[in-house]
This record gives sequence, structure tokens and C-alpha cells, in this order.
Amino acid sequence: MNQKIILGITQGDPNGIGYEVIIKALADSRMLELCTPIVYGSSKTFGFYKKQVPSTENLNTNIINTAKDCHPKRVNIINCVPDNFKIEPGQPSSDAAMSSILALKACVKDLKEGNIDAMITAPFNKKGVADSSFGFPGHTEYLINEFGVSDGLMFLCSEQMKVGVVTNHLPLSKVSDALSIDLILGKIRLMNESLCKDFNIQRPKIAVLGLNPHAGDGGLLGREELEIICPAIKKANEEGILAFGPYSPDGFFGNNLQNNFDAVLAMYHDQGLIPFKALSFDCGVNYTAGLPVVRTSPDHGTAYELAGKNEANAMPMISSIYAAIDIVRNRRLYEEMRADVLQVVHEPKVEGIKGPV
Repeated sequence: MNQKIILGITQGDPNGIGYEVIIKALADSRMLELCTPIVYGSSKTFGFYKKQVPSTENLNTNIINTAKDCHPKRVNIINCVPDNFKIEPGQPSSDAAMSSILALKACVKDLKEGNIDAMITAPFNKKGVADSSFGFPGHTEYLINEFGVSDGLMFLCSEQMKVGVVTNHLPLSKVSDALSIDLILGKIRLMNESLCKDFNIQRPKIAVLGLNPHAGDGGLLGREELEIICPAIKKANEEGILAFGPYSPDGFFGNNLQNNFDAVLAMYHDQGLIPFKALSFDCGVNYTAGLPVVRTSPDHGTAYELAGKNEANAMPMISSIYAAIDIVRNRRLYEEMRADVLQVVHEPKVEGIKGPV
């Protein structure tokens, strides 16, 4: 029986760099020693891009109908895209957007049914999928809905730093109105739980950023810090969570204070992702914390300008695969440790037996 972790990898936008980075990441035979990969997409498109990367000519593939048929020593492919799909590297299209949605939904179905252990999503075109009536601004929001959780955390991870965001794909003009004590407190809880369960960090320290310049300057430049962010941090502290702040983002990253914490919580997308990508672009992983399943993704977009040119960097995809494997293992270890503790706590006491007087 195959004991390796089974990973589902979605194709993303087939006209972007998704296939190229997937192929390059899986070309190293050592990858098959760590996991059994299943690519959800098109064997035809996989073959097209494989020809663009000569160094991967010895990559062995296996076309399967279901995840249960996966071969532990091959790159498995499940066809979930129409055969007549037209491959146009570098060109966004409605057909490409629809095929990325089909691949995602097929992979999620197997993840729900327990046929795979984790999912890695290659990037799709957010506008393209929105125009295809996808109904969600990105993978994160879709997965939160699909797995029925009340909230999730967009968590950007690398060896250098970990950054989460309170508001995800939201226009900047709407961020302030979206913030609340409960929302921020919920994100702090999710981050703390993920650091413990998914990254095996004991008593993690979390830095919380402010919203306004200079973290509001005592209310002079905005009152969100005083009325929303500080109370959320205080409530987190009362629950035993080591959360600190709010910090002014420019001074925080300018002085490399992120090195003093296990993770940083930003208030909005660019506040967290700009410093993260500046420091970790070549190895950044987007992880969705708070789900009952494991999902990672390379922290970059479709990069149409590089599609079909054999110029894309596969390191973010490689890092996403490694991260998914590590998180699955850490979760299993965490659950085993919890089970051991519960067994000790609930173990019945054996009273001494008294003999005849």
C-alpha cells in the first residue's frame, strides 16, 4: 500500500505559467520519493508544455480516471478539461478560465472525499474566472465556502517570514469599514492555531500591524487602532494568545522587526504582500489557514508574459509542494499528540483492592 502523501495539483490558467512550473517542479525524480502527485487538468496541455522544457523529457506520466488509480512512481494526470480546448500561451480567454474552474472543482471533490491528502493550486486569472460566473474573488474565498468554515486566513509563508491578512481581495476604499474587533480577533485566533498545529510552533508570538500611517499617531491620523485593533489585541491576550501591537508597518519592516515574531498580521492585502514579496518572492507560498484540509499555492500570478517561453521560475511551486507535505505531517503529529494527551487525561484510575481483614 502506498503510504506517501498524495497531492492534488490544479492546472490553474492553462495559458499562463501554471503547467510550466508544475512540470519543472515534478521533473526532479526525488519529488516522487516524497509524494504521489496528481495533476488535475489536461494531458494534452501537459504534453504541449512539456515539449517547451527539454530538460523534462524523461518525466514519466500516467493518465488515470480517478485518484484511487494513482501510480506512486509516476506523475498522474486526471483529464477534467474538454479535449478541444485551444492552447494559446500568454492569452487570457473565457475557455481558459472555465478550464481552470473545472480542474479546481474536480480536485476539491477528491479532497472532500479523502482521495488526496492536500491540494496545491496553480494561479488562475481572477478577472477571467469572475467573468465566468465563478462567484468568488479568489481561491481562498471559494475554499472557505466549499468547506463550510466561518472564516479562513490568507497566510503567506516562507523561511524568512509569515504574513497573514485580515481582509483579502477587497478594494482599499472598503477596508476600514470592513474592520471590526471580532474580525481581527478571529484572524489572530486562526493564525495562532495554525502556527501551533500546522507549523509546530509552541506559544507563537504574533505582531499586529496598524491600519493608518504611524499606527494612527494616537488618534491624530485615524481612530481604527484605538477603537478596533487595540481592543482585539487585548481580547486575544486575555485568551492567552501572545499578540502584540499595533505596529506602524513602515517602521516595523524597515527595522526588520518581523524577525522577532513567528508571524505578522496585516490589515489589508498590499500592506502584507508588498513586504512579503519583496523579501520572499522566489520562494513564497500562499497557504489557506483555518480549513479542515491543506491547500497551498505559489505566491505569484499567471505571468502571461512568460507563458510558453521556458522562463518561469518553479521555486514557488516547489516550495508550495514542500509546504503542503510538511503541513500534512505536522497536522498528523499534532493530532497524535492530542490523542495521547486525551488518553492520559481520561485513563480510568484503578483503585487498590483490599484483602480480607
